[in-house]
Amino acid sequence: MSNRFNERILLYRVRRGDAEAFSPLYDQYIDKIYRFVYLKVATPQDAEDITAETFLKVWHYIRDGKKVQYFQALLYRTARNLVVDFYRRKGVAPVSIEETEIVVADRSDLTLEEKMDLKLDLNKIEESLRQLKDAYREVIVLHFLNELSIKEIAAILESSPGAVRVLLHRGVKALRKMIDA
Repeated sequence: MSNRFNERILLYRVRRGDAEAFSPLYDQYIDKIYRFVYLKVATPQDAEDITAETFLKVWHYIRDGKKVQYFQALLYRTARNLVVDFYRRKGVAPVSIEETEIVVADRSDLTLEEKMDLKLDLNKIEESLRQLKDAYREVIVLHFLNELSIKEIAAILESSPGAVRVLLHRGVKALRKMIDA
């Protein structure tokens, strides 16, 4: 069975009141949604809160009997809207790189020098991503980090695939220019 078919079955079960059917959906998307939100907010705690709220809102949406054509698109659209709401409530602009910190996973297979180089590279990429226009950053994260297709990103952004391709091309070009500088 295809992943999309399994997803539809789980969504049907959730709509029918089976709360346990939401767990596999949560497990499948939690890391992707968290990563998407994390690159938009100041702290890991804020990202965790918004990610949790995203899944809660989507669960209620499904439980209310509403049909979901693209579950993944619904998750990203909800997360995106919650980030906007977060900044409106706080009355602040998106964070600068100085207010953020990237966590490098503990890799015992690397030497101290390699870990330092990796952290510097990751910091440079994160800094460059945060300096990109929001639209560019969004499509880059969705396509390269979360491995979504152009069509899926278009559904999330409620845009055409052609417009998404243009954004992605321009975003990658701008990111490459920043990293090489």
